[in-house]
Amino acid sequence: MAALKALGCTLRPLLPVVQTWDADARRWVRALRRSPVKVVFPSGQVVERKRGPAKKQPPEVVSRACAQTQPQQQPSDSTPSNWEESGLRYDKAFPGDKRLSRVMTIVKSRPFREKEGKILLEGRRLIADALKAGAVPKTFFFSRLEYIKELPLAKLKGVSLIKVKFEDIKDWSNLVAPQGIMGIFAKPDHVKMTYPETQLHHSLPLLLICDNLRDPGNLGTILRSAAGAGCTKVLLTKGCVDAWDPKVLRAGMGAHFQVPIINNLEWEEVPNYLSTDTRVYVADNCGLYAQAQRSNKASDHVCDRRFLKLHKYEEAEDTETRDKKDWLPDLEVQSYDLDWTKMPAAVVIGGETHGVSLESLQLAESTGGRRLLIPVVPGVDSLNSAMAASILLFEGRRQLRLREEHGSRCRSYH
Repeated sequence: MAALKALGCTLRPLLPVVQTWDADARRWVRALRRSPVKVVFPSGQVVERKRGPAKKQPPEVVSRACAQTQPQQQPSDSTPSNWEESGLRYDKAFPGDKRLSRVMTIVKSRPFREKEGKILLEGRRLIADALKAGAVPKTFFFSRLEYIKELPLAKLKGVSLIKVKFEDIKDWSNLVAPQGIMGIFAKPDHVKMTYPETQLHHSLPLLLICDNLRDPGNLGTILRSAAGAGCTKVLLTKGCVDAWDPKVLRAGMGAHFQVPIINNLEWEEVPNYLSTDTRVYVADNCGLYAQAQRSNKASDHVCDRRFLKLHKYEEAEDTETRDKKDWLPDLEVQSYDLDWTKMPAAVVIGGETHGVSLESLQLAESTGGRRLLIPVVPGVDSLNSAMAASILLFEGRRQLRLREEHGSRCRSYH
């Protein structure tokens, strides 16, 4: 220190500097706490304020100032603007909650579905199509709230909304990539449904009857083709897989809500859904059954051996008695690409395992229908049911379109 003083250097203590900064900080804090003397609004109005206890301005002054500073709000319409304002509430499933498992047990079993009258729909698109068609929702299980907010608010009134973990949905889902939302709906009634206007506008006098279709994937694909071809309705007889099976719904890709589907019919009830002038055509690869019987090589003809199962005779019966029985209706055979849509038509599609039933042949015979034959290469047993149905339905659509175009040309000439 003495040496530094001898050189003329002085040391300034650091304490006053620290105190100065502390004082400045306290001064700035006091400045922020002070009340302003005047308040100048953007409109130019000046409100005087005195020191001391703050006085409340008259309500009319404050309201006028706020009205001039804030933009005018448009009157809100009666419809809620967002999901929260609609008053909807949802429950959160905690560990041990059995609601999802109980419901899934019901909707995945056909006897329970028919008893409870409920079906399962998965995926946002399928659920949106169902709501648009007028299907009645009962419960939604979802993993993210955004999935529910995408649905129409008016359709969610009175619906039980339950938020669950995505892992729980994945455990019960039938999809390879679950979308995080599952809906439980009341089984739709085709009479009360609202089908798309475009579908109704392009519907044709063409009807599909499914007979003994057991494969869910085939039935779903057939329903999709029926909707695409413009069928007026689809009838399913007893013995078919349930149209509302989750696998059928997945393969149908929304066709259930585009074309009326009447499920689980007895053959005695089928004529009630047909117009009096409808002709029933049976699609099968047994059209040349009689010729096959006369041939030395049955494999040279396309013959469905499944019709042989229609024989109900005992081994002990003699040949003369069996020949007298008219067990198989005699239906004329025609190629599928010949004109068969002059009258309203109904096409019967049978399953690949059991084929068409005897009742379908009898119905075709009583309405003046025929067998429709799709030629295949010798040695090939048959086509897939879904493929055969698609070929026949779109062939019928082609024939009807050509007839309509021909009729419009004839009218234009006259």
